[in-house]
Amino acid sequence: MTLQPARTPPRLWHRFRRHRAAIAGLAVLGLISSASVFAPAFAPYPPDAQNLELGAAAPSTEHLLGTDVLGRDLLSRLLHGGRISLAVGVCGTLVSLIIGVGYGALSGYTGGRLDDIMMRVVDVLYALPFAVLVIVLMVVFGRNLVLMFVAIGAVEWLTMARIVRGQVLAIRQEPYVKAAQVLGFSHARILFLHVLPNVIGPVVVYTTLTVPRVILLEAFISFLGLGVQPPMSSWGLLIREGAETMDSFPWLMVFPGAELALALFALNFVGDGLRDALDPRFAGKT
Repeated sequence: MTLQPARTPPRLWHRFRRHRAAIAGLAVLGLISSASVFAPAFAPYPPDAQNLELGAAAPSTEHLLGTDVLGRDLLSRLLHGGRISLAVGVCGTLVSLIIGVGYGALSGYTGGRLDDIMMRVVDVLYALPFAVLVIVLMVVFGRNLVLMFVAIGAVEWLTMARIVRGQVLAIRQEPYVKAAQVLGFSHARILFLHVLPNVIGPVVVYTTLTVPRVILLEAFISFLGLGVQPPMSSWGLLIREGAETMDSFPWLMVFPGAELALALFALNFVGDGLRDALDPRFAGKT
């Protein structure tokens, strides 16, 4: 059997950087993330500082992106809102990653009747509208930011579980897994040391594609008024506020929508680059 060369970080980076759109997406994502994480340092004004006399003002040298109807600086609110939107995206994805990988690995490795039952549960949950389910969870358990992480992650794990299950079903038939079973290794050791390390590639790729889905879902929930609540802000909440006055003050809708779209495009480009870098068909190329 011919062994494939190890996919070391330098080789992965070499293949990743050949994807120009992914590099551009990574740069844009780095800028947005840095500006959001260090928002207190970059924001020209406090995000909740009001100037009722100024009201909704168009972009100017003092307020680069203008102000909202309460006279709050839109750039400052965008930077601070990005912290919450990105936090929801990362934390919600982490929850879905833990549930999906664990569920899919257990289903694929055990197989048989248990696998059939677990996959039927996934099929039933797939039939439910994701957004409606998250809204129900938010209404039942309250509008809490931590609960939003859990609620969104709890409905975004289904595809991850299917991907991991499919990979595990194929890997468990490999000779090295059979050899480990013959040697008497425990199922937990085989699963964690021999099976799961070989599904990292697809998991990493889908994780990068899940983050924008979660951010978009948070924006949708906040747009409906069930997500982030004032005085906090997120991209979805800012878009909602801008939509209410879009005819009179279009910049309140355009700038938050543009930043959300830019972040989503960047994340998708990075995901495409990782998919190409981790594709086994390119394992022997440099």
